[in-house]
Amino acid sequence: MKKLLLVCAFIIGISAVSFAQGGGRRTPAEQVATLKTQLTGLTDDQSSKILAIYTVAGKSRDSLFATMQNGGGDRSTMMATFMKSQATTDAKIKAVLTPDQATAYQKIADDRAAAMKARMNGGN
Repeated sequence: MKKLLLVCAFIIGISAVSFAQGGGRRTPAEQVATLKTQLTGLTDDQSSKILAIYTVAGKSRDSLFATMQNGGGDRSTMMATFMKSQATTDAKIKAVLTPDQATAYQKIADDRAAAMKARMNGGN
C-alpha cells in the first residue's frame, strides 16, 4: 500500500512539473479563438488561414526550444531567432487581415512584445 501511494505521489509530481513547464503554451486553435475575440469581423476563411500560420509557427518554436534544451545554442541566439520568427508570423497574419484588423492586430502584437520585455527584465 505504501508503494502504491509513493508511486501515485511520484506520478502527480511529474505531471505537475510537466504542466508547469509547458502548460502556458496555447494550441494554434486556442490562439485563433483568442484572436477571434480580439479582432472584429474575423471570417472563417481568415481563421483557417491564421490557424495554418500558427500551426507552422508552433512547430518551428517547439523545434527551437527543443534544440535549446538539448544544449544546441545559447539563450541570446535562441531569443534572436525566436523574435525574427515571431515577426515573420506577425507579417503573415497581417497579410490575411483587413487594414483595420491589421492595425488592431499590431496593437495586440505591441502589447505582447511589451509584456515579454517586462518579463525578461524581471517585471521592471
